Amino acid sequence: MSAPDTKTKPAVAEQLGAWIAGIDAAALPAAAVETARMLALDVLGLAVAVRGEDYIQATLGATDRGGACTAFGHAGGFNAFDAALINGTAAHGEDYDDTFEGGPVHSGAVVVPAVFAACEREGLDGAALLRGIAVGAELMCRLGLVTPRAIHSAGFHPTAVIGALAAAGGVAAALRLNAAQATSALGIAGSMASGIIEYLAEGTSTKRMHAGWAAQSGIRAALMARGSFAGPRTVLEGKHGFFKAFAPSLAPDFKPLLDQLGTRWVMQDIAFKPYACGTMTQPFIDCAIALAQQGVAAEQIRDIVCEVGEGTVHRLWEELAVKHRPPTPYAAKFSTPFCMAVGFFDGRAGFGQFTEARIHDAAVLALAAKISYRIDPANEYPKNFTGHLRATLLDGSVKELRQPHMRGGAHEPLPPQELRAKFADNARYGGWDDALAQEARAWCENVFTQPKLDGAVRFRR
Repeated sequence: MSAPDTKTKPAVAEQLGAWIAGIDAAALPAAAVETARMLALDVLGLAVAVRGEDYIQATLGATDRGGACTAFGHAGGFNAFDAALINGTAAHGEDYDDTFEGGPVHSGAVVVPAVFAACEREGLDGAALLRGIAVGAELMCRLGLVTPRAIHSAGFHPTAVIGALAAAGGVAAALRLNAAQATSALGIAGSMASGIIEYLAEGTSTKRMHAGWAAQSGIRAALMARGSFAGPRTVLEGKHGFFKAFAPSLAPDFKPLLDQLGTRWVMQDIAFKPYACGTMTQPFIDCAIALAQQGVAAEQIRDIVCEVGEGTVHRLWEELAVKHRPPTPYAAKFSTPFCMAVGFFDGRAGFGQFTEARIHDAAVLALAAKISYRIDPANEYPKNFTGHLRATLLDGSVKELRQPHMRGGAHEPLPPQELRAKFADNARYGGWDDALAQEARAWCENVFTQPKLDGAVRFRR
Protein backbone atom coordinates (compact mmCIF):
# COMPACT_ATOMS: atom_id res chain seq x y z
CA MET A 1 0.00 0.00 0.00
CA SER A 2 1.47 3.34 -0.99
CA ALA A 3 1.56 6.24 1.45
CA PRO A 4 -1.49 8.53 1.27
CA ASP A 5 -1.13 11.83 -0.51
CA THR A 6 -1.93 14.16 2.38
CA LYS A 7 -0.87 17.18 0.33
CA THR A 8 -4.00 16.98 -1.80
CA LYS A 9 -6.57 15.74 0.71
CA PRO A 10 -6.77 15.39 4.47
CA ALA A 11 -5.76 12.12 6.08
CA VAL A 12 -8.59 10.00 7.45
CA ALA A 13 -7.80 10.95 11.05
CA GLU A 14 -7.81 14.63 10.06
CA GLN A 15 -11.31 14.24 8.66
CA LEU A 16 -12.37 12.58 11.90
CA GLY A 17 -10.61 15.27 13.94
CA ALA A 18 -12.52 18.02 12.16
CA TRP A 19 -15.79 16.21 12.82
CA ILE A 20 -14.96 15.64 16.50
CA ALA A 21 -14.09 19.30 17.02
CA GLY A 22 -17.36 20.47 15.48
CA ILE A 23 -19.79 18.32 17.46
CA ASP A 24 -22.64 20.12 19.24
CA ALA A 25 -24.52 18.02 21.78
CA ALA A 26 -27.67 20.09 21.27
CA ALA A 27 -27.77 19.07 17.59
CA LEU A 28 -27.67 15.32 18.19
CA PRO A 29 -30.74 13.40 16.96
CA ALA A 30 -33.09 12.19 19.66
CA ALA A 31 -32.40 8.52 18.88
CA ALA A 32 -28.66 9.01 19.38
CA VAL A 33 -29.24 10.79 22.69
CA GLU A 34 -31.50 7.97 23.88
CA THR A 35 -28.91 5.36 22.88
CA ALA A 36 -26.21 7.26 24.78
CA ARG A 37 -28.50 7.40 27.82
CA MET A 38 -29.16 3.66 27.67
CA LEU A 39 -25.44 2.97 27.27
CA ALA A 40 -24.75 4.89 30.47
CA LEU A 41 -27.50 3.03 32.33
CA ASP A 42 -26.38 -0.37 31.06
CA VAL A 43 -22.73 0.23 31.99
CA LEU A 44 -23.65 1.42 35.48
CA GLY A 45 -25.78 -1.65 36.17
CA LEU A 46 -23.18 -4.06 34.85
CA ALA A 47 -20.40 -2.42 36.85
CA VAL A 48 -22.38 -2.76 40.07
CA ALA A 49 -23.42 -6.33 39.33
CA VAL A 50 -19.87 -7.70 39.25
CA ARG A 51 -18.20 -5.42 41.79
CA GLY A 52 -17.51 -8.34 44.14
CA GLU A 53 -16.12 -10.73 41.53
CA ASP A 54 -12.54 -11.91 41.88
CA TYR A 55 -11.36 -10.30 38.66
CA ILE A 56 -12.65 -6.92 39.83
CA GLN A 57 -10.99 -7.35 43.19
CA ALA A 58 -7.74 -8.16 41.37
CA THR A 59 -8.15 -5.04 39.24
CA LEU A 60 -8.77 -2.93 42.34
CA GLY A 61 -5.56 -4.35 43.79
CA ALA A 62 -3.68 -2.94 40.81
CA THR A 63 -4.99 0.60 41.34
CA ASP A 64 -4.55 3.36 43.90
CA ARG A 65 -7.35 4.96 45.91
CA GLY A 66 -7.62 8.71 46.05
CA GLY A 67 -8.85 10.95 43.27
CA ALA A 68 -11.86 12.76 41.85
CA CYS A 69 -13.32 9.91 39.81
CA THR A 70 -15.90 7.22 40.54
CA ALA A 71 -15.64 3.47 40.23
CA PHE A 72 -19.31 2.50 40.41
CA GLY A 73 -20.13 0.53 43.53
CA HIS A 74 -16.76 1.12 45.21
CA ALA A 75 -16.00 3.42 48.10
CA GLY A 76 -13.69 6.38 47.69
CA GLY A 77 -12.35 8.08 44.59
CA PHE A 78 -9.79 7.07 41.99
CA ASN A 79 -7.75 8.84 39.38
CA ALA A 80 -9.35 8.97 35.94
CA PHE A 81 -7.25 6.19 34.46
CA ASP A 82 -7.93 3.75 37.28
CA ALA A 83 -11.65 4.56 37.39
CA ALA A 84 -11.92 3.95 33.65
CA LEU A 85 -9.99 0.68 33.95
CA ILE A 86 -12.22 -0.59 36.78
CA ASN A 87 -15.53 0.48 35.24
CA GLY A 88 -14.60 -0.75 31.77
CA THR A 89 -13.40 -4.12 33.04
CA ALA A 90 -16.56 -4.53 35.10
CA ALA A 91 -18.92 -3.48 32.31
CA HIS A 92 -17.41 -5.96 29.85
CA GLY A 93 -16.54 -8.64 32.39
CA GLU A 94 -19.55 -10.90 31.85
CA ASP A 95 -20.07 -10.14 28.14
CA TYR A 96 -23.52 -8.81 28.96
CA ASP A 97 -22.81 -5.36 27.50
CA ASP A 98 -23.96 -3.86 24.22
CA THR A 99 -22.72 -4.87 20.78
CA PHE A 100 -22.93 -3.59 17.22
CA GLU A 101 -24.08 -5.72 14.32
CA GLY A 102 -21.52 -5.45 11.56
CA GLY A 103 -18.52 -5.11 13.88
CA PRO A 104 -18.91 -6.62 16.29
CA VAL A 105 -17.63 -4.18 18.90
CA HIS A 106 -18.75 -3.30 22.43
CA SER A 107 -18.99 0.49 22.63
CA GLY A 108 -20.50 1.24 26.02
CA ALA A 109 -17.95 -0.61 28.14
CA VAL A 110 -15.14 1.39 26.55
CA VAL A 111 -16.59 4.79 25.83
CA VAL A 112 -18.79 5.43 28.86
CA PRO A 113 -16.03 4.72 31.45
CA ALA A 114 -13.49 6.77 29.48
CA VAL A 115 -15.66 9.82 28.92
CA PHE A 116 -17.25 9.77 32.37
CA ALA A 117 -13.87 9.59 34.11
CA ALA A 118 -12.48 12.40 31.94
CA CYS A 119 -15.52 14.57 32.68
CA GLU A 120 -15.21 13.98 36.43
CA ARG A 121 -11.49 14.73 36.27
CA GLU A 122 -12.06 18.00 34.44
CA GLY A 123 -15.26 19.08 36.23
CA LEU A 124 -17.32 19.05 33.03
CA ASP A 125 -21.09 19.06 32.63
CA GLY A 126 -23.68 16.65 31.29
CA ALA A 127 -23.55 18.09 27.79
CA ALA A 128 -19.84 17.23 27.62
CA LEU A 129 -20.63 13.70 28.76
CA LEU A 130 -23.30 13.32 26.06
CA ARG A 131 -21.00 14.77 23.41
CA GLY A 132 -18.21 12.36 24.32
CA ILE A 133 -20.35 9.24 24.58
CA ALA A 134 -22.07 9.91 21.26
CA VAL A 135 -18.83 10.62 19.42
CA GLY A 136 -16.95 7.70 20.97
CA ALA A 137 -19.73 5.21 20.28
CA GLU A 138 -20.16 6.46 16.72
CA LEU A 139 -16.44 6.15 16.07
CA MET A 140 -16.32 2.67 17.53
CA CYS A 141 -19.20 1.39 15.43
CA ARG A 142 -17.94 2.95 12.21
CA LEU A 143 -14.34 1.81 12.72
CA GLY A 144 -15.65 -1.72 13.19
CA LEU A 145 -17.01 -1.64 9.62
CA VAL A 146 -13.71 -0.75 7.92
CA THR A 147 -12.25 -4.29 7.83
CA PRO A 148 -15.02 -6.75 8.74
CA ARG A 149 -13.70 -9.97 10.37
CA ALA A 150 -10.07 -9.16 9.58
CA ILE A 151 -9.12 -7.92 13.07
CA HIS A 152 -10.45 -11.09 14.66
CA SER A 153 -8.74 -13.18 11.98
CA ALA A 154 -5.42 -11.59 12.87
CA GLY A 155 -5.82 -12.68 16.50
CA PHE A 156 -6.86 -9.33 17.96
CA HIS A 157 -10.00 -8.32 19.81
CA PRO A 158 -11.75 -5.49 17.90
CA THR A 159 -13.21 -3.97 21.06
CA ALA A 160 -9.73 -3.72 22.53
CA VAL A 161 -7.86 -2.23 19.60
CA ILE A 162 -10.61 -0.10 18.09
CA GLY A 163 -11.67 0.89 21.59
CA ALA A 164 -8.49 2.86 22.25
CA LEU A 165 -9.20 5.05 19.22
CA ALA A 166 -12.89 5.42 20.04
CA ALA A 167 -12.18 6.37 23.64
CA ALA A 168 -9.63 8.92 22.52
CA GLY A 169 -12.13 10.45 20.12
CA GLY A 170 -14.88 10.50 22.72
CA VAL A 171 -12.69 12.14 25.35
CA ALA A 172 -11.42 14.62 22.76
CA ALA A 173 -15.02 15.61 22.02
CA ALA A 174 -15.88 15.95 25.71
CA LEU A 175 -12.81 18.13 26.30
CA ARG A 176 -13.53 20.19 23.18
CA LEU A 177 -10.10 19.62 21.67
CA ASN A 178 -9.54 21.43 18.40
CA ALA A 179 -9.29 19.52 15.13
CA ALA A 180 -5.50 19.19 15.19
CA GLN A 181 -5.50 18.00 18.80
CA ALA A 182 -8.28 15.49 18.13
CA THR A 183 -6.33 14.17 15.14
CA SER A 184 -3.26 13.71 17.31
CA ALA A 185 -5.34 11.98 19.99
CA LEU A 186 -6.35 9.35 17.43
CA GLY A 187 -2.75 9.06 16.23
CA ILE A 188 -1.45 8.57 19.76
CA ALA A 189 -4.16 6.02 20.59
CA GLY A 190 -3.08 3.94 17.62
CA SER A 191 0.16 3.18 19.44
CA MET A 192 -1.68 2.39 22.67
CA ALA A 193 -4.08 -0.13 21.12
CA SER A 194 -3.66 -3.75 22.19
CA GLY A 195 -5.59 -6.91 23.03
CA ILE A 196 -5.19 -10.47 21.73
CA ILE A 197 -7.87 -13.17 21.83
CA GLU A 198 -5.76 -15.99 23.26
CA TYR A 199 -8.07 -15.93 26.29
CA LEU A 200 -10.12 -18.39 24.21
CA ALA A 201 -7.55 -21.14 24.77
CA GLU A 202 -8.31 -21.62 28.46
CA GLY A 203 -11.17 -19.27 29.28
CA THR A 204 -8.96 -16.85 31.17
CA SER A 205 -9.90 -13.28 32.05
CA THR A 206 -7.82 -11.07 29.77
CA LYS A 207 -10.74 -10.25 27.48
CA ARG A 208 -12.49 -8.82 30.51
CA MET A 209 -9.89 -6.10 30.91
CA HIS A 210 -9.78 -5.12 27.23
CA ALA A 211 -12.55 -2.53 27.48
CA GLY A 212 -11.08 -0.94 30.61
CA TRP A 213 -7.59 -0.88 29.16
CA ALA A 214 -8.85 0.79 25.98
CA ALA A 215 -10.82 3.31 28.06
CA GLN A 216 -7.85 4.45 30.13
CA SER A 217 -5.65 4.53 27.03
CA GLY A 218 -8.10 6.85 25.30
CA ILE A 219 -8.04 9.29 28.20
CA ARG A 220 -4.26 9.31 28.19
CA ALA A 221 -4.09 9.85 24.44
CA ALA A 222 -6.52 12.79 24.50
CA LEU A 223 -4.79 14.50 27.41
CA MET A 224 -1.37 14.10 25.80
CA ALA A 225 -2.74 15.54 22.56
CA ARG A 226 -4.16 18.51 24.45
CA GLY A 227 -0.66 19.12 25.74
CA SER A 228 0.73 19.24 22.16
CA PHE A 229 2.07 15.68 22.00
CA ALA A 230 1.83 14.84 18.30
CA GLY A 231 0.39 11.65 16.82
CA PRO A 232 0.59 10.56 13.16
CA ARG A 233 -2.14 11.96 10.91
CA THR A 234 -1.99 8.80 8.82
CA VAL A 235 -2.55 6.50 11.77
CA LEU A 236 -5.42 4.71 10.02
CA GLU A 237 -4.42 4.41 6.37
CA GLY A 238 -0.65 4.68 6.60
CA LYS A 239 1.91 2.15 5.38
CA HIS A 240 2.60 1.22 9.01
CA GLY A 241 -0.83 2.24 10.27
CA PHE A 242 -3.53 0.80 12.47
CA PHE A 243 -5.30 -1.38 9.91
CA LYS A 244 -2.04 -2.59 8.39
CA ALA A 245 -1.02 -3.79 11.84
CA PHE A 246 -4.30 -5.18 13.17
CA ALA A 247 -6.08 -6.30 9.98
CA PRO A 248 -3.39 -7.14 7.42
CA SER A 249 -5.52 -9.61 5.44
CA LEU A 250 -7.98 -7.03 4.14
CA ALA A 251 -7.53 -3.65 2.49
CA PRO A 252 -9.41 -1.07 4.58
CA ASP A 253 -12.55 0.47 3.13
CA PHE A 254 -13.00 3.89 4.73
CA LYS A 255 -16.35 4.63 3.11
CA PRO A 256 -18.38 3.14 6.01
CA LEU A 257 -16.28 5.26 8.38
CA LEU A 258 -16.64 8.58 6.59
CA ASP A 259 -19.86 8.37 4.60
CA GLN A 260 -22.53 10.71 6.01
CA LEU A 261 -20.41 11.25 9.11
CA GLY A 262 -22.27 13.72 11.30
CA THR A 263 -25.58 13.40 9.47
CA ARG A 264 -26.29 9.69 9.88
CA TRP A 265 -25.64 8.28 13.35
CA VAL A 266 -25.08 4.54 13.17
CA MET A 267 -24.58 4.28 16.95
CA GLN A 268 -28.33 4.58 17.43
CA ASP A 269 -28.53 1.01 16.07
CA ILE A 270 -26.37 -0.39 18.88
CA ALA A 271 -27.75 -3.68 20.19
CA PHE A 272 -28.33 -4.41 23.87
CA LYS A 273 -27.90 -8.05 24.81
CA PRO A 274 -30.64 -10.17 26.35
CA TYR A 275 -28.09 -12.83 27.38
CA ALA A 276 -24.81 -12.66 29.34
CA CYS A 277 -22.56 -14.32 26.78
CA GLY A 278 -20.86 -13.96 23.40
CA THR A 279 -22.68 -11.84 20.84
CA MET A 280 -23.11 -14.39 18.05
CA THR A 281 -24.39 -17.07 20.44
CA GLN A 282 -27.49 -15.02 21.24
CA PRO A 283 -29.73 -15.99 18.27
CA PHE A 284 -28.77 -19.65 18.77
CA ILE A 285 -29.93 -19.46 22.39
CA ASP A 286 -33.26 -18.11 21.14
CA CYS A 287 -33.56 -21.16 18.88
CA ALA A 288 -32.74 -23.55 21.73
CA ILE A 289 -35.29 -21.92 24.03
CA ALA A 290 -37.90 -22.09 21.27
CA LEU A 291 -37.15 -25.81 20.80
CA ALA A 292 -37.75 -26.46 24.49
CA GLN A 293 -40.96 -24.44 24.36
CA GLN A 294 -42.23 -26.83 21.66
CA GLY A 295 -42.25 -29.56 24.30
CA VAL A 296 -39.13 -31.38 23.14
CA ALA A 297 -37.23 -33.08 25.98
CA ALA A 298 -33.44 -33.28 26.01
CA GLU A 299 -33.48 -37.07 26.14
CA GLN A 300 -35.53 -37.16 22.93
CA ILE A 301 -32.78 -35.40 20.97
CA ARG A 302 -30.32 -37.49 18.97
CA ASP A 303 -28.29 -34.56 17.66
CA ILE A 304 -28.47 -30.88 16.76
CA VAL A 305 -26.64 -29.34 13.80
CA CYS A 306 -26.41 -25.56 13.43
CA GLU A 307 -25.70 -23.55 10.29
CA VAL A 308 -23.12 -20.89 11.17
CA GLY A 309 -21.03 -18.13 9.65
CA GLU A 310 -17.45 -19.13 8.97
CA GLY A 311 -16.11 -16.10 10.82
CA THR A 312 -17.61 -17.25 14.12
CA VAL A 313 -16.16 -20.76 14.16
CA HIS A 314 -12.72 -20.13 15.65
CA ARG A 315 -14.15 -18.26 18.63
CA LEU A 316 -17.47 -19.94 19.36
CA TRP A 317 -17.26 -23.50 17.98
CA GLU A 318 -13.69 -24.73 17.96
CA GLU A 319 -12.06 -26.68 19.42
CA LEU A 320 -15.43 -28.42 19.50
CA ALA A 321 -14.45 -30.90 22.24
CA VAL A 322 -13.50 -27.97 24.48
CA LYS A 323 -16.70 -26.11 23.62
CA HIS A 324 -18.67 -29.20 24.64
CA ARG A 325 -17.02 -29.13 28.09
CA PRO A 326 -15.86 -25.54 28.75
CA PRO A 327 -13.15 -25.43 31.44
CA THR A 328 -14.36 -22.27 33.21
CA PRO A 329 -17.62 -20.34 33.56
CA TYR A 330 -16.06 -17.57 31.49
CA ALA A 331 -15.09 -19.99 28.72
CA ALA A 332 -18.69 -21.22 28.70
CA LYS A 333 -19.83 -17.78 27.55
CA PHE A 334 -17.97 -18.37 24.27
CA SER A 335 -19.22 -21.90 23.69
CA THR A 336 -22.31 -21.92 21.50
CA PRO A 337 -23.12 -25.56 22.40
CA PHE A 338 -23.02 -24.81 26.13
CA CYS A 339 -25.01 -21.57 25.77
CA MET A 340 -27.67 -23.36 23.75
CA ALA A 341 -27.85 -26.24 26.22
CA VAL A 342 -28.19 -24.10 29.32
CA GLY A 343 -30.70 -21.88 27.53
CA PHE A 344 -32.71 -24.97 26.58
CA PHE A 345 -32.97 -26.08 30.22
CA ASP A 346 -33.28 -22.70 31.96
CA GLY A 347 -35.06 -20.55 29.39
CA ARG A 348 -32.48 -17.83 29.95
CA ALA A 349 -28.75 -17.15 29.98
CA GLY A 350 -27.98 -14.64 32.70
CA PHE A 351 -25.46 -14.53 35.51
CA GLY A 352 -26.87 -17.70 37.09
CA GLN A 353 -26.24 -19.82 34.00
CA PHE A 354 -22.45 -19.34 33.94
CA THR A 355 -21.25 -20.76 37.23
CA GLU A 356 -19.02 -23.60 38.36
CA ALA A 357 -22.09 -25.66 39.15
CA ARG A 358 -23.62 -25.19 35.71
CA ILE A 359 -20.47 -26.01 33.74
CA HIS A 360 -20.38 -29.36 35.55
CA ASP A 361 -24.10 -30.08 35.26
CA ALA A 362 -24.38 -33.53 33.70
CA ALA A 363 -27.64 -32.85 31.85
CA VAL A 364 -26.36 -29.60 30.36
CA LEU A 365 -23.11 -31.20 29.24
CA ALA A 366 -24.90 -34.20 27.76
CA LEU A 367 -27.04 -31.93 25.59
CA ALA A 368 -24.11 -29.70 24.66
CA ALA A 369 -22.24 -32.80 23.42
CA LYS A 370 -25.03 -33.44 20.93
CA ILE A 371 -24.62 -30.01 19.29
CA SER A 372 -22.34 -29.47 16.28
CA TYR A 373 -22.16 -27.11 13.31
CA ARG A 374 -21.71 -26.79 9.60
CA ILE A 375 -20.52 -23.67 7.82
CA ASP A 376 -23.15 -21.95 5.70
CA PRO A 377 -21.39 -20.07 2.86
CA ALA A 378 -24.45 -17.83 2.49
CA ASN A 379 -24.51 -16.77 6.14
CA GLU A 380 -24.73 -12.99 6.48
CA TYR A 381 -22.20 -12.66 9.31
CA PRO A 382 -20.96 -10.06 10.20
CA LYS A 383 -23.63 -7.88 8.59
CA ASN A 384 -26.36 -9.76 10.42
CA PHE A 385 -26.27 -12.17 13.37
CA THR A 386 -28.59 -15.13 12.79
CA GLY A 387 -29.36 -18.38 14.58
CA HIS A 388 -30.34 -21.85 13.40
CA LEU A 389 -30.73 -25.39 14.61
CA ARG A 390 -31.81 -28.66 13.04
CA ALA A 391 -32.66 -31.14 15.76
CA THR A 392 -33.05 -34.80 14.82
CA LEU A 393 -35.02 -36.73 17.41
CA LEU A 394 -34.63 -40.40 18.32
CA ASP A 395 -37.86 -41.22 16.52
CA GLY A 396 -36.39 -39.83 13.28
CA SER A 397 -38.47 -36.65 13.22
CA VAL A 398 -36.76 -33.29 12.64
CA LYS A 399 -37.32 -29.91 14.23
CA GLU A 400 -35.74 -26.96 12.43
CA LEU A 401 -35.74 -23.43 13.81
CA ARG A 402 -34.26 -20.15 12.64
CA GLN A 403 -33.75 -16.80 14.31
CA PRO A 404 -33.30 -14.26 11.47
CA HIS A 405 -31.57 -11.59 13.55
CA MET A 406 -30.23 -10.77 16.97
CA ARG A 407 -32.97 -9.93 19.43
CA GLY A 408 -32.05 -6.62 21.01
CA GLY A 409 -30.48 -5.31 17.81
CA ALA A 410 -31.60 -3.00 15.02
CA HIS A 411 -34.19 -5.47 13.70
CA GLU A 412 -35.81 -6.10 17.09
CA PRO A 413 -34.66 -3.61 19.74
CA LEU A 414 -35.24 -4.39 23.38
CA PRO A 415 -37.99 -2.08 24.65
CA PRO A 416 -36.90 0.59 27.17
CA GLN A 417 -38.77 -1.14 29.99
CA GLU A 418 -36.78 -4.34 29.40
CA LEU A 419 -33.50 -2.42 29.53
CA ARG A 420 -34.59 -0.77 32.76
CA ALA A 421 -35.55 -4.16 34.18
CA LYS A 422 -32.12 -5.49 33.20
CA PHE A 423 -30.52 -2.59 35.05
CA ALA A 424 -32.62 -3.24 38.15
CA ASP A 425 -31.75 -6.95 38.09
CA ASN A 426 -28.05 -6.20 37.70
CA ALA A 427 -28.04 -3.63 40.51
CA ARG A 428 -29.87 -6.07 42.78
CA TYR A 429 -27.41 -8.84 41.87
CA GLY A 430 -24.59 -6.52 42.90
CA GLY A 431 -26.13 -5.89 46.32
CA TRP A 432 -27.87 -2.54 45.86
CA ASP A 433 -31.35 -2.16 47.29
CA ASP A 434 -34.19 -1.08 45.04
CA ALA A 435 -34.22 2.48 46.36
CA LEU A 436 -30.59 3.06 45.44
CA ALA A 437 -31.11 1.41 42.05
CA GLN A 438 -34.07 3.68 41.32
CA GLU A 439 -32.05 6.73 42.35
CA ALA A 440 -29.21 5.67 40.04
CA ARG A 441 -31.60 5.07 37.16
CA ALA A 442 -33.13 8.52 37.57
CA TRP A 443 -29.65 10.04 37.70
CA CYS A 444 -28.65 8.32 34.45
CA GLU A 445 -31.80 9.42 32.69
CA ASN A 446 -31.19 13.08 33.57
CA VAL A 447 -27.40 13.28 33.64
CA PHE A 448 -26.98 14.91 30.23
CA THR A 449 -28.76 18.05 31.43
CA GLN A 450 -26.76 18.44 34.64
CA PRO A 451 -24.35 21.38 35.13
CA LYS A 452 -22.04 19.10 37.13
CA LEU A 453 -21.50 15.36 37.44
CA ASP A 454 -20.66 15.38 41.12
CA GLY A 455 -23.85 13.48 41.96
CA ALA A 456 -22.06 10.27 41.03
CA VAL A 457 -20.44 10.21 44.49
CA ARG A 458 -23.76 8.77 45.75
CA PHE A 459 -22.96 5.58 43.86
CA ARG A 460 -19.61 4.91 45.52
CA ARG A 461 -21.18 2.24 47.71
